[in-house]
Amino acid sequence: MIDDDIASARTLPASFYRDPALFEAMRERVFARSWQVIDGAERAARRGSVLPFELLAGCVDEPLLLVRDEQDALRVLSNVCTHRGNLLCTEADVLQGLRCRYHGRRFTLDGRMIAMPEFEGVHDFPAPADDLKRLPLGQFGPLLFAALDPACSFEAQIGPVRERLAWLPLDKLVFDPGGSRTYEVKASWILYCDNYLEGFHVPFVHPDLAKTIDFDSYRTELFEWTSLQIAQARSAGEAFDGSPVAAFYFFLFPNTMLNFYPWGLSLNMVKPLSVDRTEVVYRTWVLDASRRGMGAGGSLDKVEREDEQIVEQVQRGIRSRLYDRGRYSPAREAGVHHFHRLLARAVG
Repeated sequence: MIDDDIASARTLPASFYRDPALFEAMRERVFARSWQVIDGAERAARRGSVLPFELLAGCVDEPLLLVRDEQDALRVLSNVCTHRGNLLCTEADVLQGLRCRYHGRRFTLDGRMIAMPEFEGVHDFPAPADDLKRLPLGQFGPLLFAALDPACSFEAQIGPVRERLAWLPLDKLVFDPGGSRTYEVKASWILYCDNYLEGFHVPFVHPDLAKTIDFDSYRTELFEWTSLQIAQARSAGEAFDGSPVAAFYFFLFPNTMLNFYPWGLSLNMVKPLSVDRTEVVYRTWVLDASRRGMGAGGSLDKVEREDEQIVEQVQRGIRSRLYDRGRYSPAREAGVHHFHRLLARAVG
């Protein structure tokens, strides 16, 4: 475990970053119990839309459906037929109901099984177990989240974001497909998150970014399942209107990053692929296109490349037989300490 007192605590053991057995344990104990963004949810805008997706593809890989029914209600359902386990849908479509292509079992868009050929005489059929499993669904602005068996409620996690950004017109955010990026990083997903969770490295790793923010005022706020880093701008023209803030960096445990800039929202989804390989997916929503390219959110591709280089270097170093654990800076690494405590507790 990680000591609650940051001044006494030591960081995660190196095994967390390099042990395949620990990585496998995290799939079930951390990611299968977390809220994850439904990537591409904007494609389910029409009534009758059925969008197949995998929860945290490459790690959890649970086949699910995002469904918008004729009453415009959104649901997340299992994409696995309750007869013999066939995938119900493999491509996005607009439908009036769901029908398995294997043996013809039919379901409504709310997941109820309504018909099955050749099942006359089967006892206790249909039963609730023949309906599709319905999963919890959360929404924040344009973002939709799903979970299998979440360790916390969606509101417990997103509440601090809602409260701090209640003034932001989330309904005006417009998805920008041209801002989508995918990067593969040759390092543990934990290292990528560690790096995100502290501004300590900014003057050393991101010299151009450091010129746009007031490093001395950089601060971190901690919540139960979420943390927030606030960077103030050196120039008023690169801050939110009526505020000195250049960026709000929210981290939703264990792997979602919501970065709000005066121009809009940059979302980072961190996808663990293996113990030392990570995929990072960027998605953007624009609020004020005239401010793109300015301030702390102006050179995200460059900042990403700089981050990749340093975390890949750390991954090589952390394999050393001579390294085990480090210590935290109370002034600069409170977010990392908070993340490590949550992770160690989840893994047990």
